[in-house]
Amino acid sequence: MAVSAYVLIQTEVGKAAHVASEVGKIEGVVSAEDVTGPYDVIVRAEAGSVDELGKMVVSRVQLIDGITRTLTCPVVHLS
Repeated sequence: MAVSAYVLIQTEVGKAAHVASEVGKIEGVVSAEDVTGPYDVIVRAEAGSVDELGKMVVSRVQLIDGITRTLTCPVVHLS
């Protein structure tokens, strides 16, 4: 079973659309959308393991120009 997570991203002013577009090109990213509120982009991502998901965020997502902070929220299945 794949591991899913939401990645909440804060960007520099005026960079949200660029960041969403670039993140959306990464393998494993299901969706990347501009939002309003304390975060600028919300991403839905999937990977084969928690380690793979972490590597995707650190080595691919966080390197995109304009990102200032990320918060990864793994999806849990409580039932």
